[in-house]
Formats: sequence, C-alpha cells, structure tokens
Amino acid sequence: MVISLQSRVLRLHGRLDGASVSEVRRELYDAIDGLREGVDTELIVDLSGVDSVDATGLGVIAGAHRRVTGRGHRLVLRGCSLQLRRALAMTRLTRVVAVEREAV
Repeated sequence: MVISLQSRVLRLHGRLDGASVSEVRRELYDAIDGLREGVDTELIVDLSGVDSVDATGLGVIAGAHRRVTGRGHRLVLRGCSLQLRRALAMTRLTRVVAVEREAV
C-alpha cells in the first residue's frame, strides 16, 4: 500500500485489506488528528488508486468516519471504483460517509 498526504487529501494506492490495514489506519488517524478545529472541515480520502478492498478495509473506513466526526469534521471518499462503491453500499457506509466519484 502506498499512502501520501497533501494538505487535507490522503491518497491510497494498492490493496486495502488485512495486510495493509494497520498502516492505513495509522496514516488515516494521524491525518484526522492533524485537522485543525474551525479551519479544516473535512478529510478527503482519494481511493482512485485502490485495486481491491475487503471487510477489514471497510472496517478501517468506518472507524475513520467515527473518529473524524467525533472531532467535528467530515470524511469524504473520492475516486471510488464501482466495486468499492458497491461494497460501501452493501455495508451501508454510503448512508454516513460522503462518497464522490471524482478523484482529487
């Protein structure tokens, strides 16, 4: 998994699965913890480079959503593939997490 952070945009490349979740969770939580209250309103996660996702990867997204909203911010997923959008819909994460098709 390759992860890069620029401003409020976290870009993920590779597989979002059990092998990568520890690294992804750490980077996501670090990015969330770096959001400034009253200044940064959202963390954008660009998933256009994600090849596949499994249940553990979806769990990391759900956990990041809880953490970011608990701090008064918003999580936005961008560049989701059709497969990922379907997985998010099946788990009903699309009801709570903003999902946008366009990559950053």
